[in-house]
Amino acid sequence: MDKTPWYMNAYFYQIYPRSFMDGNGDGYGDFVGITQKLDYLKSLGIDCIWIQPIYPSPMFDDGYDISDFVNVDPRFGTLEEYHQLIDAVHAHGMKIIMDLVMNHCSSEHPWFQAARKDRNSKYRDYFVWSDTDQKYLETRIIFTDTQKSNWAWDEVAGQYYWHRFYPQQPDLNFDNPEVQEAMLNVMRHWMDLGIDGFRADAVPYLFERDGMENENLPETHEFLKRCRKLMDEEYPGAVLLCEANMWPKEVRPYFADGDEFQLGFHFPLMPRIFMSLGKQNAESLVKILKDTPDIPENCQWCTFLRNHDELTLEMVTEEDRQWMWNFYAPDPEMRKNLGIRRRLWPLLDNDPKKVALAYSMMLTMPGSPVFYYGDEIGMGDDIRLYDRNGVRTLMQWDDTKNGGFSTADKTCMPVIDDPVYGYKQVNVASQEGDPNSHLNMIRSLMSTRKASDALCRGKLKWLVDGENIPVLAYIRESEYDKVWVLQNMTDNEQSFTLDLQEGTYYDLNHPEFEIQGSSKTEIKIAPRSFYWLRKKN
Repeated sequence: MDKTPWYMNAYFYQIYPRSFMDGNGDGYGDFVGITQKLDYLKSLGIDCIWIQPIYPSPMFDDGYDISDFVNVDPRFGTLEEYHQLIDAVHAHGMKIIMDLVMNHCSSEHPWFQAARKDRNSKYRDYFVWSDTDQKYLETRIIFTDTQKSNWAWDEVAGQYYWHRFYPQQPDLNFDNPEVQEAMLNVMRHWMDLGIDGFRADAVPYLFERDGMENENLPETHEFLKRCRKLMDEEYPGAVLLCEANMWPKEVRPYFADGDEFQLGFHFPLMPRIFMSLGKQNAESLVKILKDTPDIPENCQWCTFLRNHDELTLEMVTEEDRQWMWNFYAPDPEMRKNLGIRRRLWPLLDNDPKKVALAYSMMLTMPGSPVFYYGDEIGMGDDIRLYDRNGVRTLMQWDDTKNGGFSTADKTCMPVIDDPVYGYKQVNVASQEGDPNSHLNMIRSLMSTRKASDALCRGKLKWLVDGENIPVLAYIRESEYDKVWVLQNMTDNEQSFTLDLQEGTYYDLNHPEFEIQGSSKTEIKIAPRSFYWLRKKN
């Protein structure tokens, strides 16, 4: 019997609930709508849904500013409807995780309102206060284009309060044991409802210390291990996914000895996939993976191409950041913070060969892939919309009103309706029956990868090195399977020589393609194409 934990080889699908599907016709995505689309997600091959914040919120930061940690925003439906969604996900043989936002809450949360009004309230110590804004000056500012300080003055409180994100999101004081217990109880509340774990948001910033950069502090890891211990003891089989936008060696401690997070996003890999495609040279990608430390056997990286935020360029050099901006975001409106607010297909020129190549890289490297809603059909973006809303537009289900998202006359945001990416051209319904559609191309790649033991859990052996890597090549090998992966990064045909045993080799994605193996097997690879090769028995 295979005892591999479920998350080691899972496909995750990220849902922005406001924009996914409106089930009651009020123009706002909801739990009923998501439930209606579970058959689609199952047919895509998804193992686990990650649903973004559904808590009551003023929605200043799209739900990451939470005003009640143990309830749902009525715009999404009722707690009972959420429970029904969870049961329906499980009935489809899938799992569901939700965002856990520990670092901060909304300034409208009753805790903060009580804290600011009364210095003697117990909630005063739920937050970090100061008479001066000159403390913790070594701490970087995350939102550099809008924030000048991590401190904000509160007139009612008569003090400054600490925030790593927007001023509307005051940081919680994790030095207070009551705050720690409150957050552990938040976890219990949702786990008792039946979910399968959490994607933990912005975990490096929980504690503050004088003279420190205030990221990745030992106290943070101590508390996060308490979270994992709670999960293991009270909800065995549940998973914790870490959002820490750091270099691999800095994320490594979040796995600890296999007793902190089971999963962690590999943030530096993602921009290097785009750099490799843009520069037609995979040197930076190979280097970052070679610099990625080993992790415990019960842990796994999560790989991804895009998500609900900007394409972050925090984990690249300043030179590479400028190159990425110039190449992928020549219009300043496309830029946000230290990143690019574009979706996958516009970034890659709406070119199916480039997109398939990007997915090939994500699907053949070690890790559990995470897919962002709409990317599987080639959705575009709308950079005219405020902030990150440009990459959070309505899911395009068919060519009817509002792209099939809602029957309402007014929706929470506009549907894309341009000649290239508009819902009449790009939608699920029109692609389902077309074997050559974006949807079925990606579905096929996902299915092929899932059927390969080597691609799912094999070790990686590099076949390339150096400064110029036009063909990204490696072997994935497990006890029962071996696959040679060759990927042409360039706009020109490339040749690559493999040292193969004698025999016949075929491409997993196109079994009709065969070559004969030898110690010097030369393979010609068409521009922006790839092979996943296996030896015939």
